[in-house]
Amino acid sequence: MVQMEQLRFGYGREELFRDVELVLEPGNIYGLLGLNGAGKSTLLRLMTGLLFPRSGRIHVLGSGPARRRPGLLSRLFVLSETIHVPALTDREFVALRSPFYPGFDHERMARYVEELEIPVGRKLPHLSHGQQKKFLLAFGLASGASLLVLDEPANGLDIPAKGLFRRLVAEALSDDRTFVVATHQVRDVESLIDRLVILHEGKVLFNQSLAAAGARLRTAREPSRPDEDADGLIYLEPAVGGFGTVRSDRGAEDHRLDLELLFKAVITNPHACAGILGTEERA
Repeated sequence: MVQMEQLRFGYGREELFRDVELVLEPGNIYGLLGLNGAGKSTLLRLMTGLLFPRSGRIHVLGSGPARRRPGLLSRLFVLSETIHVPALTDREFVALRSPFYPGFDHERMARYVEELEIPVGRKLPHLSHGQQKKFLLAFGLASGASLLVLDEPANGLDIPAKGLFRRLVAEALSDDRTFVVATHQVRDVESLIDRLVILHEGKVLFNQSLAAAGARLRTAREPSRPDEDADGLIYLEPAVGGFGTVRSDRGAEDHRLDLELLFKAVITNPHACAGILGTEERA
């Protein structure tokens, strides 16, 4: 679905990415995490042909995204963090844009609009920011696109809408679709994603299924401070009522990971995490 090899990119003289390697497979919902300024949005723009690498290769759906070929664009939907909607009604927007997506499903679009309680018949700029984002999300889910790239999609949504967003994305996933959700609000997507990519200091440090990581690592909130030399301890931080920890645990099957703790452990102690998780799935 997506493959990046030896990717290098920077702004001016500053190099942001150095030899990035990343493979994204169909049938998954990827969460892309990184500190502010780590380059999450930049990586998405490179992936979708809106920026061009200094060197290296990018293949998306079998094509180079920088060429912006119609065949690729018809299988790709991008929702940017900053959205701009044209002075069209919802119906005008769908009538104008849906022909670019051969797999667009008008019945699904109507259902999403109803479920998300999006006002109809009004000019899109007259809707609230949250309503505009819900409309574009609905359009993307109905588009039939194979790769959906969503940058901070939950920003601007209220709590009920965030829950509905997670459900609709999960329902829309299929074996031939891939979702990439970039966010710094881990709690908004931790029950949605099935694979996690962590970007830090110009590298992809982590690219694992949560099931695989959960079988080797355990996150916990412990009432007392553990010994920092304790066997298997990878990360430790103070938390309300105790301490948050990440430990190596080969018997941690069916364990739901705390993604915030996992993220901090990976960027703080990447070599330990890589050693425990092995190299099979690391990019």
